[in-house]
Amino acid sequence: MSSVWDDLDLLLESPSSLTVTSTTRGTIKEKPGFNPSEDAAALRKAIEGIGTTEKTLIDILTQRSNAQRQLICKSYQEATGRTLCNDLEGDTRGDFEDILVTLITPPANFDCQEFIRAIKGAGTNESVLTELFASRSNRQIKALSEAYLADTGRSLIYDLKSEVSGDFEKALLVLAEGKRDESTNVDVAKAKEDAKILYEAGEKKWGTDESKFIDILCHRSVPQLRQTLVEYKSVSGKTLQESIEKEMSGRLEDILVAIVKCVKSVPAYLAERLYKSMKGAGTTESTLARIIVSRSEIDLQDIKAEYKKMFGSSLYSAIESETAGDFRQTLLKILGEDDKA
Repeated sequence: MSSVWDDLDLLLESPSSLTVTSTTRGTIKEKPGFNPSEDAAALRKAIEGIGTTEKTLIDILTQRSNAQRQLICKSYQEATGRTLCNDLEGDTRGDFEDILVTLITPPANFDCQEFIRAIKGAGTNESVLTELFASRSNRQIKALSEAYLADTGRSLIYDLKSEVSGDFEKALLVLAEGKRDESTNVDVAKAKEDAKILYEAGEKKWGTDESKFIDILCHRSVPQLRQTLVEYKSVSGKTLQESIEKEMSGRLEDILVAIVKCVKSVPAYLAERLYKSMKGAGTTESTLARIIVSRSEIDLQDIKAEYKKMFGSSLYSAIESETAGDFRQTLLKILGEDDKA
């Protein structure tokens, strides 16, 4: 079956969320005429009244940018002597509590918390680690590492080493260093050479040389890798993704495929993650909340568009049918208009 991942036609011209710094493709924008102390007072009233007024919490926290929410937290603490985070935790429950707390957490700190959650407890959550490091830009990865150091006093790379192993570890550690080349120049000759190296390290030989794949896919710039994907297809007749899926297995296959998908389109990769989190037994609320909140000021518009293209229905309607209550309301408010048409 041909999928969105096989189509390389417009690849070289399309923008990438890994290199973009504008917020124009987000669904949440700065609120004009914003007054943090007014918002803080309204939240306080909603929390302290008899029974929490959930609608007020949702309306305010989903219709302000993250930077504005930080100012609300500051005003709230100045007015009450308490943190908004503690009050929300005391007053709301479950997935709804989790998503509200996520909304008032600075993005780098939130990524840091998700990272800690993924490596804590029994068994590491490799799919969350893969998503975090494959879909984040160098800038986001550096901010995450700094937040981790400030929070734990330890180096993220150091702690990651003790949690993962083998080729999966090698790939993840290279990504976690946040050292992907950021040049926008494309060297076509080099792309041809890399494509040939990858072909010879995988399809063409008996046994695969994983280190070549890790080196090229984790270090080259996004525009350079896009050119390499195009060259690879002309050398091998297959897409690089198809070759990786055929040649590799397990966690290493997962992370290399995720990198190739994110090089092509972070929004399409995340749309697919959202789809999978709602398919199958039970919805993974934490994945929904993480992706929708963390992309709400980056490329959530594009994720909605890709979801529609890939799965034929709107992300809005999927979330409407797979979630419930205040948690659902919060997600839908962040998504903005339903793109039924």
